Amino acid sequence: MTCQQALTELIPCRPFLIATAPSPTAPCCTGVSDVKAAASTTEARRDLCECFEKNAPGYGVKPEKAKLLPGLCGVTVPVPIDPSVNCTTIT
Repeated sequence: MTCQQALTELIPCRPFLIATAPSPTAPCCTGVSDVKAAASTTEARRDLCECFEKNAPGYGVKPEKAKLLPGLCGVTVPVPIDPSVNCTTIT
């Protein structure tokens, strides 16, 4: 999955991530699940981490909302959703 594909998958999450919606929608959670499924290798996880790290600020994503997203969608992710994560240390 490319960075652009991942960002496209997560477009339905934008209202929640920028703090205008109280909770993520079903299409958002489907996107979260699809992105997680695509991150099946260390390289893919690192690439996606870097993608989100670079692009989230430009989309107005609130880091505290991003941290909540996987749990609210019932998706376990192998990488912490946190802007302070060093993407090169992800396995």
